[in-house]
Amino acid sequence: MINRRKFTTLFGTSLITGYLNKCSAKGAPSADNVIASNYNESLVISTWNNQRANAIALKVLNGPVGDKTSTRLLDAVEQGINSVESDPADRSVGLGGWPDRDGHVTLDACIMDDEGSAGSVSFLEGYRHAISIARKVMEETPHVILSGLGAAQFAEYQGFEKEDLLTEDSRKAYVEWLKEGIYQPKINIERHDTIGLLVRDSEGSLAGGCSTSGLAYKMRGRVGDSPIIGAGLYVDNEVGSAVATGLGELVLKQLSSFLVVELMRQGHPPQNACEIAIKRIVEKNDVQDAQVGLIAISKAGETGAYSIHPGFVFALTTDENSSKLEAESYL
Repeated sequence: MINRRKFTTLFGTSLITGYLNKCSAKGAPSADNVIASNYNESLVISTWNNQRANAIALKVLNGPVGDKTSTRLLDAVEQGINSVESDPADRSVGLGGWPDRDGHVTLDACIMDDEGSAGSVSFLEGYRHAISIARKVMEETPHVILSGLGAAQFAEYQGFEKEDLLTEDSRKAYVEWLKEGIYQPKINIERHDTIGLLVRDSEGSLAGGCSTSGLAYKMRGRVGDSPIIGAGLYVDNEVGSAVATGLGELVLKQLSSFLVVELMRQGHPPQNACEIAIKRIVEKNDVQDAQVGLIAISKAGETGAYSIHPGFVFALTTDENSSKLEAESYL
């Protein structure tokens, strides 16, 4: 739980953060949760404790003014996420990611810009920077999604380096798992899964992306919410953006990121929108052993974060400060 006094000291009252306002009843969307503000600094928010990725993204976001806005936004998203994809210690993304039950690391990712363009890859093997390949799909093809062998062939054609993503540590963990071979998703596993990252520049332009190796020891061919536009990620530069993490099947069935943005379009602040979207998941599914977390940014720079269970943390970075915060939860 975040102390309100501590948070405003860190970030200042100019940063709009609806999640600080408690729900009037546990699990019920709060009706009064917006702090009026004019926020004109750059902002990066990401799932889990990805402050390093945020710092990289923010540096790019505040790059040369002459750069095209869309290019700068996408570079910020891509380079921030690349840093996580290249970290073998992060077992849920890119190099060293959790394998499926057959021992293969398969990746999903998508990216969206301020102009409504989007690109995605799913069931990708052999290439660590799934977010970069998703961007190439957006920029170099007439399609939105490439999958499996086709995505890998496209990555090779684009000059990406093929490699074995199963590290020694992940291989040992897989061998240990094979002794019983029981598949059971775990809530907040290692306090992270999926890197979802949203950026907003000082003019209010938005972009976002997400990348993941998916559920550990999933069935071969399983694809989660991360590469699906409107499920794992959605950006509408007129309204706001949202990204999801957690059990993708639950997010897919509700198109949670799209729902959050549409609720913001209707006038809900991002915190309230995240709460309503999580409440809908809870009401329609058995969530006892399942976690979903949502983060969002509005066009005006308001932010929101909410989850089913306690333990979902996110990183919030501005020109002045950066911190790991824990979201409010429904349960």
